[in-house]
Amino acid sequence: MDKNQATGLVLIALLVILYFQFFAPDPVEPENKETTTEATTTPEEDVKQTETTITAVDDSVLNEEIKQKYGIFAAGGQGEESFTTIETDYLKIDFSNKGGVPKNVILTKFKNSSGGPLVLFNDSSNNFHLKATASGRQVDLHELYYTANKSQKGDSILLSYALNLGEGKSIEHIYTIPKTGYQVGYQLNLNGLKNYITKDELIYEWNDRMIAQEKDIEMSRRNSTINFYTTDEDFDNLAEGSNSLEEASVEGVKWVALKQRFFIAAIVADKSFGKGKFSTNINPADTNTVKDAKVRLTIPLEDVTSGTGNYKYFFGPNDYYLLDDVADEFSRNLALGWPPMKWVNKFVIIPLFDFLSSFIGNYGIIIIIMVLIIKLALSPLSYKSYVSMAKMKVLKPELDEIKEKHGEDMSKAQQEQMKLYQKVGVNPVSGCIPMLLQMPILLAMFYFFPQSIELRQEGFLWANDLSTYDSILNLPFTIPFYGDHVSLFVLLMTMSTIMMTYSQQQVSTVQGPMKAFSYMMPLIFMFVLNSYPAALSFYYFVSNIVTFGQQTLIRKFIDEDKIKQILEENKKKNANKKKSKFQQKLEDAMKAQDKKKK
Repeated sequence: MDKNQATGLVLIALLVILYFQFFAPDPVEPENKETTTEATTTPEEDVKQTETTITAVDDSVLNEEIKQKYGIFAAGGQGEESFTTIETDYLKIDFSNKGGVPKNVILTKFKNSSGGPLVLFNDSSNNFHLKATASGRQVDLHELYYTANKSQKGDSILLSYALNLGEGKSIEHIYTIPKTGYQVGYQLNLNGLKNYITKDELIYEWNDRMIAQEKDIEMSRRNSTINFYTTDEDFDNLAEGSNSLEEASVEGVKWVALKQRFFIAAIVADKSFGKGKFSTNINPADTNTVKDAKVRLTIPLEDVTSGTGNYKYFFGPNDYYLLDDVADEFSRNLALGWPPMKWVNKFVIIPLFDFLSSFIGNYGIIIIIMVLIIKLALSPLSYKSYVSMAKMKVLKPELDEIKEKHGEDMSKAQQEQMKLYQKVGVNPVSGCIPMLLQMPILLAMFYFFPQSIELRQEGFLWANDLSTYDSILNLPFTIPFYGDHVSLFVLLMTMSTIMMTYSQQQVSTVQGPMKAFSYMMPLIFMFVLNSYPAALSFYYFVSNIVTFGQQTLIRKFIDEDKIKQILEENKKKNANKKKSKFQQKLEDAMKAQDKKKK
């Protein structure tokens, strides 16, 4: 403020003082009390009257703004938010009269990685919108205020949120919360509003920043997505492992699931939704949020005006046996892999795991017993594979002689080797077939253990939680493709794999780069599995130990001299034996390839 401005303000202040001192009108003398009671007020009453007048004007303006914004729904445009908490043996849900929606959902039988309540979502991470178009304006029905009414129906609690719009028009959100389980029924009714809503569909939006529940945020992100099932009986999902924006649009949706690694929040239609649009994205800097998931569905107006707008929410664990009862194909939220891994998990691993869990409480012991049972069942294949390798070892001198004889003519060498195999009655791939038959089981475990909620927060030996990595050392830096920690079970698995590989090499004919590569594989898996669940690496470690023991035992029952004698006898028997059709075709193919090269 400069000098002139200051001088001006002083002069204005002096003029105001002089005016009220010399020119202000005299106060009016009060008349007789008996005749002037209604007109007479104290200064305090004057203030109150003024405030009342101002409030009335503000309310009028506010009411006009609400009418402009909400139109026919203006009766619910203002109010005071209040909450109704429903708590069962499985769920604790806070419902709000603002919007008539669940604001906070807690799964009471589970804890988060810090040991606190497992909050599936809350008001700050999650929001719902339900938009209707009436008289040219779009109104979010989940912004309106409703009247709550709670009642009992059998073992279930009925919680309704109603908004009376007059003249037979109303909106109702009705929730049915059973005493047990994770399913919450939801009915949406728009009574007497069919002729007022100008579009034949409502828009339902569900935005959820999935709250991190597990220690390993990266593993959680790799196993979190939006799954959906369409009226064409097509199950689909957004890419789980993506770190960028994923989107999809479909027609006709039966259900949508916001699926995390171990928990699911989903909505299921009794009939169906219309169009669906879904997206997921990741903010790497936000370690409290797994993924940002957005769901946009259209709801046919006819359903909610005719009383058939029936839906249900599922707020619960990603448990195989629970999911089956929710909706068609809902169990596919638990990814069991592609066939045949899926079949192995569904019909072998899960039933066996659940059977053992029914009377054994230690999951480390259960894993050991699973290994023993599976290895015992596969022992005939293991024996056959080992015998095949022993036969190839006996034949190795003759195979080397053929290679040396034909030098660089690989085609000719292969033909001669095939003739030798025919004479001695050995199938060179017979040792691989048993191994291939065992691969689906090994790969099935790769899907089963990372998603087995039974292992969550269950410890064994030094591993506090078998569903995540067992870190025995946190590194001060991050090693590319390895991580910032050391998993002991992975180290044990790696060493046991190298030991087993060495044992197999004693009867194997593999030479050169392939032999060196067989020792590289354990090191590659050490990097890959370092951040995977401890249960998985522990299973592979125990499996390696048992396999090593099997090989040692089988070796004691295999006499290489006796095998050599049998092969020599086969040579004599098959000296004049005609080639099989397969062998002839294989030989012809080799010859044709040889001619093509020349």
